[in-house]
Amino acid sequence: MSNYPTEPEFEQAYNELVYTLENSSLFEKKPEYRTALQVVSIPERVIQFRVVWEDDSGKVQVNRGYRVQFNSALGPYKGGLRLHPTVNLSILKFLGFEQIFKNALTGLMMGGGKGGSDFDPKGKSDSEIRRFCVSFMTELQKHIGADTDVPAGDIGVSGREIGFMFGTYRRMQNKFEGVLTGKGLEWGGSLIRPEATGYGLVYYVGHMMEVAGAGDWKGKRVAISGSGNVAQYAALKVIELGATVLSLSDSQGSFIAQGDRTFTPEDIQAIMELKEQRRPLTDYAKKGDFKYIAGARPWVHVGQVDVALPCATQNEVNKEEAEALIAAGAKFIAEGSNMGCDLEAINVFEANRKEKKGDAIWYAPGKAANCGGVAVSGLEMAQNSRRLGWSSEEVDDKLKAIMKNAFQIGLDTAKEYVTSADGELPSLVAGSNIAGFVKVARAMHDQGDWWTKA
Repeated sequence: MSNYPTEPEFEQAYNELVYTLENSSLFEKKPEYRTALQVVSIPERVIQFRVVWEDDSGKVQVNRGYRVQFNSALGPYKGGLRLHPTVNLSILKFLGFEQIFKNALTGLMMGGGKGGSDFDPKGKSDSEIRRFCVSFMTELQKHIGADTDVPAGDIGVSGREIGFMFGTYRRMQNKFEGVLTGKGLEWGGSLIRPEATGYGLVYYVGHMMEVAGAGDWKGKRVAISGSGNVAQYAALKVIELGATVLSLSDSQGSFIAQGDRTFTPEDIQAIMELKEQRRPLTDYAKKGDFKYIAGARPWVHVGQVDVALPCATQNEVNKEEAEALIAAGAKFIAEGSNMGCDLEAINVFEANRKEKKGDAIWYAPGKAANCGGVAVSGLEMAQNSRRLGWSSEEVDDKLKAIMKNAFQIGLDTAKEYVTSADGELPSLVAGSNIAGFVKVARAMHDQGDWWTKA
C-alpha cells in the first residue's frame, strides 16, 4: 500500500481490497498470497512530467502530467487518461489499482494503468485543448505503445482529445498503431465503444436481477447519477429494456423526475448534445419539466426506487445516502463510476445483504459492473492488431458475453471463499476482488514477480 499519508483515495481502494481478502478464506487456504498483495500494491512505474502550453492570449500555462503504469502481468498497461483539476497522484494510483483487477475480470490480455493531468478542459477553446494535448502527448509518447501501454479516454477526454493525442503520437513516432482506444471509426475506432460502459453496466445488473429472482428491467424505477457518457448510455439502455429513469445529475446539481414525467430518449439525446458542448444540465431547454436541486446528488431525493446506478465519480454515495436508498426500496446498486460508493456506504449495503438475505439490496463494485468500457477498448485493440473492424452486433455480443463472465466469476468466487448463510446473496464485492486479485497474482508468480521457497 501507499506509505504517503496524502494519498487517501489510493489508500481507500487498497483498504477495500484488503478488507475483502482478509474476511475471506483466501489467505487461510493460500497464505503465500500475502506476499503477492505486497507486490501488486506498488506500481511498476510512475511517470510525472510538466505540460507547458500556450493559451489563446499567448500566455504560457503549465500543468502536471502523469502516467501510473501499475501492473503488466496480464498484458500491456491499459487504462484511461483523465483531464480534471482534481487530478493528482493519489487519484490516479487508486484508479490504476482498480484497473488492474477490473481488466483481469474482462478475461482479456490487459494490464492496469491510469494517467492524466490537472488541466481543466472546461471553458477552453478547441485551439487551447489541441495545444495542451500536443504538449501532453509529446512527453507521454516516449512511454507508451501498442504492446507497452494503451491509454484511453476518461473524464475530460472525449473523441476530440483522443484525436489530437493520436495525431501527435503518429507524427512523432512515425507509426499508425493501436496505441490509444476510443479513436474515430474512420481511423481505428470500434463500434459500441462510446456506449460500452453504460451498456455493460446494464447487462451486468440484468444478471444480478436474474439470480436474485427479480425478473428483468421491465417496470423498474432507476436512479442514475451523472450525465456524461456512462450515465447517458446506461439511461438509454434501461429505457430500451422497459425501465424508468428518475434522475440525472452533474457537478452543479440534480434533475429529479416528478409525477408521470420521466426521462425520455429525447431528453437524453438533448442532454448528450449539451454535454458535448461542456454545458451544465441547467442549460437544458426543458429543465422546467424536472425538479432541480442545486449542489445535491439524487439519492435522497428520488423517492421509491428499485435500482441505483452511480455513474459520475468516486465517493458519490455515502453512508446516509446508502441508508436512504435502502429505505426507498432499492434492491440493486451497481457502480458505473469507479469507487462510486465510499467504504461506509459499502458496509451499509453488505450489512443489509447479510441481515435481509434474499430481500436485501445487492451491491456490485465498479471493477466488475463497469468493466464493459475497458472490455470494448480491449476489443478495439484486437481489431487494430488485425487491421479490421467488427459490426455493432459482433461487438455487442462479445460485450454481453464478457459482462456475463465478469458477473459469474465474481459470484462463483464469492461462493468458494466467503461463507454465506442460507438464502444470503453472495458478496459480489468480495468475489470480484478475490477473483481479479488471484488471476493477477498467479500471472505475477509465474513470471517471477513474487515467489515462494521451493
